[in-house]
Amino acid sequence: MSGTMDGTRQRRRGDTRQRIQDVALELFAEQGYEKTSLREIAERLDVTKAALYYHFKTKEEILVSIFEDLTKPIEELIEWGRQQPHTLDTKQEIVRRYAETLSGAAPLFRFMHDNQATVRELRIGDSFKERIRGLRDIIIDPDTDLVDQVRCVSALFTLHAGMFLLQDLEGDPEDKNTAVLEVATDLVTQAHRGARGS
Repeated sequence: MSGTMDGTRQRRRGDTRQRIQDVALELFAEQGYEKTSLREIAERLDVTKAALYYHFKTKEEILVSIFEDLTKPIEELIEWGRQQPHTLDTKQEIVRRYAETLSGAAPLFRFMHDNQATVRELRIGDSFKERIRGLRDIIIDPDTDLVDQVRCVSALFTLHAGMFLLQDLEGDPEDKNTAVLEVATDLVTQAHRGARGS
């Protein structure tokens, strides 16, 4: 019996942590990271500062934890990809799953984009770049020519660009995501065929 109680309590605590992350990110986006205090985050959450402190001691900790949670699915994707055969299906699936991960993390990427100094200072960008290199190495065939290597890297950048550059374009967000995914998939497909053709 106590097992289920613990499980529920564990999950509730997990939810609080996530609510803190979501609200902190909202505030960072609204008024800037520098101007946001832990007190304000606690106020918006309607919890005491002590309750917030139980989970995170500083706003840096909150930000780093948001990043770590985001990069986990990317790490899992890289692990998965490394165990798959180097087929076109695998590469297309990686692009599809990565697009999904990114769309779930759009607020964080907007934050990164708008607060590059903070991201640099906390060295958050470094681990993220490493993950991107990991993905790149899986979708690029080692013996492929430079043009096809560029296509593979461009596929990843297309997904990133989709989050920033297409926000201003007219159109339904769903349709835009579909279009971005289609272009990224096309690039990987072309590169794969190129590698096979040589």
